[in-house]
Amino acid sequence: MTTTNKTPPGADPKQLERTGTVREIGSQAVWSLSSCKPGFGVDQLRDDNLETYWQSDGSQPHLVNIQFRRKTTVKTLCIYADYKSDESYTPSKISVRVGNNFHNLQEIRQLELVEPSGWIHVPLTDTHKKPIRTFMIQIAVLANHQNGRDTHMRQIKVYTPVEESSIGKFPRCTTIDFMMYRSVR
Repeated sequence: MTTTNKTPPGADPKQLERTGTVREIGSQAVWSLSSCKPGFGVDQLRDDNLETYWQSDGSQPHLVNIQFRRKTTVKTLCIYADYKSDESYTPSKISVRVGNNFHNLQEIRQLELVEPSGWIHVPLTDTHKKPIRTFMIQIAVLANHQNGRDTHMRQIKVYTPVEESSIGKFPRCTTIDFMMYRSVR
């Protein structure tokens, strides 16, 4: 299945969080890479800085493994790529796989990227358009632009839907003034 769901340049996934419908859960996972150059690993991939990046150091496919301690609902995967900065290091073909562990991963999305510049939002849904539940996500870089060998990925974010409260339905507090007082003390 080929999907490209690229947002306009500068469309930050944090805008999704501000709506109150999703939250970033990457910090709850254990991240590993197939390879990396020293100083260009998971820390740079997750540091919220678009100037830093993970750089692979080996043969393709280059892998990013995201493992959760329990089965987790995942709605969207956001990847930041910048062809102008990274040129031949920029991924051109990516496979997204999910499963319980390394031994039963199944591809659910394959993306063809043409000179990407900005955040790429990848919906992770089942055949009924519901968010998937998984223990593991694997992002495989299958090819780079200009037949590049190693790859750069600048940021990856993982989002889960925010569940409705069982106490009752309250209006979403999305303005900064309301967000200051949204928790009960």
